[in-house]
Amino acid sequence: MPRLEIVLPEGARRIDHLLATLLAERGLTRSALHRLMGEGRVLLDGLPVKPSNAARSGQKVVVDLPEPEPSGLVPMEHPLTVLYEDEACVAVEKPAGLVTHPAKGHAHDTLVNVLVGKAIGMAAGFGPARPGILHRLDKETSGVLLLAKNDAAHADLAAQFKDRQIEKTYWALVWGALERDPSEVDAPIGRDPRNRKRMAVVSGGRPARTSFRTLEVLPHVSLVEARPFTGRTHQIRVHLSSLRHPVVGDALYGGHPENGLPSSFLRSRVRAAGRFFLHARSLTFMSPAAGRVTVTSPLPEEFETIIEEFRRHG
Repeated sequence: MPRLEIVLPEGARRIDHLLATLLAERGLTRSALHRLMGEGRVLLDGLPVKPSNAARSGQKVVVDLPEPEPSGLVPMEHPLTVLYEDEACVAVEKPAGLVTHPAKGHAHDTLVNVLVGKAIGMAAGFGPARPGILHRLDKETSGVLLLAKNDAAHADLAAQFKDRQIEKTYWALVWGALERDPSEVDAPIGRDPRNRKRMAVVSGGRPARTSFRTLEVLPHVSLVEARPFTGRTHQIRVHLSSLRHPVVGDALYGGHPENGLPSSFLRSRVRAAGRFFLHARSLTFMSPAAGRVTVTSPLPEEFETIIEEFRRHG
């Protein structure tokens, strides 16, 4: 049975509240901790505790964790490119069209299932269906995805994501050209009240900030670099749509191939790609095993191809 030992940080709080905060990255809820305490598997300075017991800084907590349950994940055969790996983490290339982890409608055809098929050892992460997962990319977004290989690395890297210490860069092919370049959007994002499948810039949403700069202007479109400073759902897509420069091929946010294209050839090429053109270009983080690391992902072939098509046929 795995055992976790913690020396409590400063501040006096109820033991269940404190441990729920400290162990959130392991997926241990207050109710789960209550069960462990009821079974005598949580000790404070060597003595069993109740959820309401007070805890002070410097006290030692020992938690006997339950053995992880089998995930039931089905291996999936699919090519996988490893961009970086050390003892703590691995960064892989997520192709467009592949969901990051199992969810409704995608039980066995996700990147996690591919990792299981490759027998790459992952941390317990946020639950049995999401081993090693620290962040996610939308199904049609390609590029760098970082995963943790052990629980200590997962806690460290998850804290870096939470504290916005990880630098993320995306490349997007967008309609038109930015009026202000570089530019920044600082606008809250929440569920679109008119379409619950979408996110939108809404009053009272969660704070969200993204910077943009143009890399290349082509006929009808531009290649843009995006740097998100927060991590809201669909953030880059929503902010680009709010600028009236949606991602090419992103029908949900106004980037449908018919928008503003006089060429039926280009319309057919965008449709044939079967994706929208957003790519997670790079991640910079502090690996617990190797220090500061930057991982860069090359543009996929279909992304390079559509750029060249606009150059030639615009």
